[in-house]
Amino acid sequence: MSSRLAAAPWWAQAALVWAASRVWAWAVFTTVGRQQGPGPWGDGALGYLAFTGIWDSDWYERIAREGYPGSVPRDEAGRTQENAWAFYPVFPLLVRAVTGLTGAGWDAAASVVSLAAGFGAALLVHRLFLRFAAPDTALWGLAFVAFNPVAPVLQVPYAESLHLALLAGALLLVARGRHLAAAPVVLVMCLTRPAGVPFAAALGITWLVRTVARHRAGQLRRAADAFDGLFALAVFSCAAALAWPAIAWWATGEPTAYTETETVWRGGGLVPVVPWFDAGTDLFGPVAGLAAPVLLVAGCVLVLRSRVVRERLDLLTRVWLASYAVYLLLFLHPQTSTFRLLLPLFPLALPLAAVSDSRAYRVACVLFGAVLQLVWVGWLWHWKQLPGGGDYPP
Repeated sequence: MSSRLAAAPWWAQAALVWAASRVWAWAVFTTVGRQQGPGPWGDGALGYLAFTGIWDSDWYERIAREGYPGSVPRDEAGRTQENAWAFYPVFPLLVRAVTGLTGAGWDAAASVVSLAAGFGAALLVHRLFLRFAAPDTALWGLAFVAFNPVAPVLQVPYAESLHLALLAGALLLVARGRHLAAAPVVLVMCLTRPAGVPFAAALGITWLVRTVARHRAGQLRRAADAFDGLFALAVFSCAAALAWPAIAWWATGEPTAYTETETVWRGGGLVPVVPWFDAGTDLFGPVAGLAAPVLLVAGCVLVLRSRVVRERLDLLTRVWLASYAVYLLLFLHPQTSTFRLLLPLFPLALPLAAVSDSRAYRVACVLFGAVLQLVWVGWLWHWKQLPGGGDYPP
């Protein structure tokens, strides 16, 4: 980074890098939006706010206006229909509060909330990275997050930017040993995006590894000493991860209200792992397609066990990356939204930036990500009717 930027306070550095990325994303959305043809959200070109307010933003707006249904909508055959219970409540209810206070419309208020949450995420991500790397490398790591191919979603009316801020904040608080302060952050995070299960698993595994290490070092004089603040937070996180399915059950009277709704979009029930092999076969054929998920898992293991990842990230963050990856393998139905769902793996940006201190390498990575944003927005956010109807979701 430039010497003038390096002389600024850490928070100003983070804000400036993030602001530059938001201006670029605005330019990307504005450019592609002008090319939009007829679709579900208009008959032609769309302005910035209208263009960023499509896709799942419709569901969040509906929740903000109408709330959640009192029963699970079903067709005549009893099959669950697409409905609001698949979407977590914190973001739409926060925007509803903002619209109530300001009188602003949904598109403007939701965009401002996402943008503000994104700046908060930038400060927290940078602060987290500063724990693991020198200031220059930490700032480049933030730049890699800010200009990653799907980073434009961090300023649209989705819950991604708010979830990123909460996730980074939770990781930072736990790294500082502030387990009690992390509890409300974890709870809100678990009601923002469905990543509570892997986060609880990451806390539990980290506690177990540390407890075994303490026992071997003779630091545990009695069993009760093992049950510390991290253990309590892990147990609390398990409950928080189940809060939204429990709320859906309570509100509708149906124990499977959330899970049935969540799986509607995949066209079938929840089947662990198998969809990855189905997707691989569709993309690469019957032989290479079956090998693709295995190679993907092997690649993930190699990355997480690489020297740069082990040296740059602490135990909890590495376990979080592994837990979230396993969670995606078990429960995700891979499709075009998968790119967006990789955002919680953001800590990998720091070791990626630390691979080399070459300015040319780091600038090239940022530029490459910025160009791929055009590809992502132009390919997935831009509505283009498929021959069989609909379009690939972003």
